[in-house]
Formats: sequence, C-alpha cells, structure tokens
Amino acid sequence: MNQRRRFLKHTLTPTALSLLGATLGNSLLGNFALAETAPWPSKPINYLVPFPAGGSTDILARLLAQRLGPVLGTTIVIDNKAGAGGSVGSEIASRAAPDGYTLLGGTVSSHAINVSLYPKIGYDPLKSFSPVVLFGTNPVMLVVAANSPLKTLKDLIDAAQKNPLKLSGASAGNGTSQHLSLELLGFKSHVQFTHIPYKGSSPAIQDVMSGQVDFMLDTSLVAGPHIQSGKLRALGVSSLKRLENFPEVPTIAESGIAGLQGYEVLSWQALFVPTGTPQPIIQRLHTESMKILQTPEVLDRLKGLGIMPSNMTPEQIKAFQKLEIDKWAEVIKLANIKLE
Repeated sequence: MNQRRRFLKHTLTPTALSLLGATLGNSLLGNFALAETAPWPSKPINYLVPFPAGGSTDILARLLAQRLGPVLGTTIVIDNKAGAGGSVGSEIASRAAPDGYTLLGGTVSSHAINVSLYPKIGYDPLKSFSPVVLFGTNPVMLVVAANSPLKTLKDLIDAAQKNPLKLSGASAGNGTSQHLSLELLGFKSHVQFTHIPYKGSSPAIQDVMSGQVDFMLDTSLVAGPHIQSGKLRALGVSSLKRLENFPEVPTIAESGIAGLQGYEVLSWQALFVPTGTPQPIIQRLHTESMKILQTPEVLDRLKGLGIMPSNMTPEQIKAFQKLEIDKWAEVIKLANIKLE
C-alpha cells in the first residue's frame, strides 16, 4: 500500500491530483444529493383525522385517500385522533416531521374557531400548517319543526324581538359552529335567543323536530334528510347563494331583515401539512388531489354531502382561513364564550 501511495504521488502531477480530488468530491456530493432527493413517497403516508370515525372529516379523508394513494404509489393510512373540537389531533400533526408523510384533515373548528375558544390549543392554525386543498364549504340551514308556527325567518326574528330570550336555539354543544352561527344571527339581527347546548347534532335536532326547542342551525348533511322527510321546515340557508339540492330555501342574506344582508356562515373542510413541508410535495399533493376532487364521481359525492366544491389555491386558502379566524374571534368575544 505504501509503495502504491509513493507511486501515485510521483506519477500524478499537482493538477492531476487536484482533478482527482474534485472528481471524488463531486462523486460524494452527488451521492449525497441523490440521497436527499429520494423519490417521494417511499413509504406509507399518515392521514391524521382529528375527529371520530364516521364524521364528515373522516368521510372526506377516506374518499380522497383511497384514490390519492394509488396515484402517489403508496398507501395512505387514516389515523383518527379526536378531542377538543379537533385540537388534539391537530396538535399532534403540528409536531410531526414536515417531510410529506403526515397529512391533516382540518376544519372551520380546528383551524379557525378553536384558537379563540380555548385558552391553549398547542398549535397556531396559520403558522403551524400549510394548506393543500379546500374540499369545499358547507353552509348551515335554519330549521324548525314542520308544525312550528314560525313559517319564515321574519316570523322568527319578529318573535324574538317581541320576547327576548323566549325563543330557544339548539346546538351540538358550546363553542360549536352551530352555536356560533346562532350567536352571529342574534348579533346581526339585534335579538337574543336562549342557547340550548347538546352533546352532538343528533339529540339536538331530535328535540327541534319534537318541538322541545324552537329552532337550530346545522349543515344540510344533518338537517337535509329531515327536511326531505317532512319533519323539519327550512327557513333559510347561510350561504350567499341558494343550495342546488334545496333551491326553494331562501338565503338568510336575502331575507330583507336589517343587519342580515351579509350573513354568511360556512363550515369547511381542508387538507393541511405541517409547516416546512417541501413546496414540490405540497404542489404535487395539491395537483393530484384537485384532479381527484374534480372527477364527476367525487363531485357528486361532495354535493351529496351538502358540500360546495372549491378550486382555491393554497395561497387563497391561507387568506380565506385568516378571514375566518378574525370573523369567529369577534363572534366569540361578543358572545363572551369561554371553554376550558
């Protein structure tokens, strides 16, 4: 070995030695670069759903994952981590490595409302995540029992003006989007309702149908079947345009009631990744997900869930999210809603 070293030293000129060193260095750097840019994905992807199985966020996660996994050449595993209106699972996702192997299903609750509702949620809805796609928006419908004497939204507001706090409004729980929708309606129309919180939409809407509670605001996914069966009457919808599935139901904004001209409440579902995830990965996820969400089969499924599809870019989603955070922060402050 020593003889070979002496041979190289005496037979290679300084220029040749320099070139040899550069070649070896470039080779090592090349191998390092290849390691750094290994094909993505090269292992299963974890799709964290911060709500129980069977809910809207879970349904959408499975709808996308079953189609996105094969396109990316991997398996996408759904992982339900429910708690605190989506905050528990979202905090877990915020601490995950930003390497493209953690996806998060975010909602108006987890990524707009909770930051103003809970003293500490363990993540920043804007800074901790980068948006990928917005599945769509889902307005709420104001419903009363089919035999209610309240025939229109004007009837409801007039009754509330004559008898403050007499009319009761149900919700799926304190601080939920249904609760905040009720508070926003009262604030904008200058009336007061008595809020009746339940543990979930199902028991709440049952009491509305039976007449034990006067009204409720909930998504068409929940209220729609009961409207179609004739057990509930819809007085208005919280989008600025009427729903395709319920064209006969007027928007709350078009009611002509003072203060409600711009009333809009949208529940929404989005896909996020931890901040720091490489932009090429975000772009690929966005592009492939949008292709899937725009197929006729998936579009029909979204509309069946009462969701109005969206084509926002990641940058537009971020701006929309900021507006939603500010909007609900104001409502929560005005209604003095506090949760531990």
